[in-house]
Amino acid sequence: MKKSYLSLILLLLVLASCSQVTEVQEVEEDTSAEFTVPVEYYKLDNGLKVILSPDKTAPTAIVAVYYNIGFRIEPRDRTGFAHLFEHMMFQGSKNLGKMEFIKLVQQNGGVLNGSTRFDFTNYFEIVPSHKLETMLWAEADRMKGLDITQENLTNQQGVVKNEVKVNVLNQPYGGFPWLDMPQYANENWYNAHNFYGDVEDLDAANLEDVQKFFDTYYAPNNAALAVVGDFETEEVKQWIEKYFAPIPSSELPALPDISEPKQTQEKKFVKDDALANKPAIAVAYKMPKKNTPEYYAMGLLDQILVQGDNSLLTRELVKDKGYTSSVSGGINYLGNMFNYNGPMLWMFNLTYDNDTPQDSIMASVDQVISNVTDGVSQEMIDQAIVKMRSQLYDNIGGSFGLGRADLLASFALFEDNPAKINELESEFKKVTPELIKKTAEEYLRSTNRTILTVNPLAKTEK
Repeated sequence: MKKSYLSLILLLLVLASCSQVTEVQEVEEDTSAEFTVPVEYYKLDNGLKVILSPDKTAPTAIVAVYYNIGFRIEPRDRTGFAHLFEHMMFQGSKNLGKMEFIKLVQQNGGVLNGSTRFDFTNYFEIVPSHKLETMLWAEADRMKGLDITQENLTNQQGVVKNEVKVNVLNQPYGGFPWLDMPQYANENWYNAHNFYGDVEDLDAANLEDVQKFFDTYYAPNNAALAVVGDFETEEVKQWIEKYFAPIPSSELPALPDISEPKQTQEKKFVKDDALANKPAIAVAYKMPKKNTPEYYAMGLLDQILVQGDNSLLTRELVKDKGYTSSVSGGINYLGNMFNYNGPMLWMFNLTYDNDTPQDSIMASVDQVISNVTDGVSQEMIDQAIVKMRSQLYDNIGGSFGLGRADLLASFALFEDNPAKINELESEFKKVTPELIKKTAEEYLRSTNRTILTVNPLAKTEK
């Protein structure tokens, strides 16, 4: 894609046969202080999950298609295959030739992108609302079938390998810690392999692999379609019926076991980096199981500890001790705490000067964690909820609705319940000081963490 469009897309990402209604969930606009997202949810006979969320505030619309295949369950001897396939989806389909999908969107005043995450691969287009039908037709066209040729495969193998070189191998701190940490902290191969892909595995992919992968995972019964923006609901239903309903479903394989064993010992690793001139450290703790009370408590602990200038680790490490200029962190470095479907890490990282002892940094970290484990006040929890609420609503309401589409599609894909988007705030409000203490004691213990240090080998010029 052209750089101008890529820049805009990155900005947007920062601010994520006859059909029959099998399930309908409608949420009316709430007149109270809480913001309520309109949600209508149903399924086609072929298994496609459809979520409609109208919003008339701007004459734009988003089409987002999420496939239930990500890094985590790609073939064992084909690391990076899920990401490679994301690139293949732009190489042409039955009615749109090579790169014509991109041209179609851009020439109609829209932007688009795709991404591969732990548990899904997604594609989206943001277009003027009068072009919504065109985008639905185009997405259905490539769901029906790709132009899988050796030329396209070879070309995209080269593109992906070059991407690895640019973003990881030839960058200081390349892959740190988002790509590195899962490989050190996790035990199960599905959670711990090189998601970007080993060069040998990328080269080994053949046309048979690609066709089998597409036929299996890029099927309507393994996908969710979210439409957000300015549209008439009944009209959009007719278009979805027309373009997506005839696409046949596939026979999905049984999902592999992606569970992680309980961690009982602290793990420490060092990664040499020939291009880095300052040391860096990342500290990761294994998360509670998703949707448990402790999961929501960890969401608030994340707000208390690392999110914003008033977070406890920022105060201690940046403002009070001056060990670093910033602390970054969160739940799920490849998305947010809601759009994943398996074991996850809560993590933070920072760079620091060569003459700063790492032991001093970790002593400060341990003191902050200990203070939280001793207990937090209801006032701190209330402040964390305000921060969480602001972050959540910025995501839902911003970027022309892209954040809303992401949550709706993720909740439909993984939990069969996109209306959960309207339940999140109430779940966080259930968190008590007692639950925070219990969660911190169990999950922020040193024996549940992995520490990864970057050893800088580049000489710093005096």
